[in-house]
Amino acid sequence: MSDTDAPDGATRAPTDPDVGLDDAGPGAATKLKKKVYEEELARLQLELVKMEDWVKAKGLRVVVIFEGRDAAGKGGVIKRIMASVNPRICRVVALAAPNEREKGQWYFQRYVDQLPTAGEIVLFDRSWYNRAGVERVMGFATDDQIAEFMRACPEFERMLIRSGTILVKFWFSVSDAEQERRFQARINDPAKRWKLSPMDLEARSRWVEFSRAKDEMFRYTDTEDSPWWVVESDDKRRAHLNSITHLLSQVPYEDLPDQVLTLPPRQQDDGYVRPPRSSQRYVPQVW
Repeated sequence: MSDTDAPDGATRAPTDPDVGLDDAGPGAATKLKKKVYEEELARLQLELVKMEDWVKAKGLRVVVIFEGRDAAGKGGVIKRIMASVNPRICRVVALAAPNEREKGQWYFQRYVDQLPTAGEIVLFDRSWYNRAGVERVMGFATDDQIAEFMRACPEFERMLIRSGTILVKFWFSVSDAEQERRFQARINDPAKRWKLSPMDLEARSRWVEFSRAKDEMFRYTDTEDSPWWVVESDDKRRAHLNSITHLLSQVPYEDLPDQVLTLPPRQQDDGYVRPPRSSQRYVPQVW
């Protein structure tokens, strides 16, 4: 299924003027109440902490891939995952374009360098699937390189899984109309304009080409042992909750006994004298 098939093909509900970009887009049938969303998100974030503790304690390795259209909501889900976890255990990898040295490497090599060790979780904000998407559509890879990627990628992922790595792949599906709405919001907001690169704008003009590339990528890489999980993301709140819920279901974990922490007594004052305030530079009290 291409992104042009769903959810954009569905009948649209009337636009709710109270719906913002952090809520449901006009393509969503109903709006998830903010209170319901925040309560469920808080519960799920606590579960993420429990999962992270289990991963560390058991020495598991977890890789989560986030792919999809520009402005499809990948970053929002990653942000909410990272809000509650320990960044020393769970980290985000968002690689820039390869440099000249990396261009001469085996394609997967620079991604291998970022894979987790025992007790770690790595979230790939875009991944080795760049080759099947942007590199293909924008002409950065040859036909032979694309064909080799389609052959090698399933084997590469099977190697990871056989080694004990838990691999979860998310594709965020956003409709044409909703992506347009989000792009316009970014263009009109100076605080968000940085999110739109020239590459994003060029990709927007090649919507159908990206749809075809995505469909072929799924044909080769949506396998039984390493499936793609599609997230309908026109409704951001539901996309956040659904993605995190599914991620938790893909990483078996149990509650660990609570660690009892006790604050030690504060060191006794042995005559320490604090330097005068005039000897230090303080941030101005503007507020």
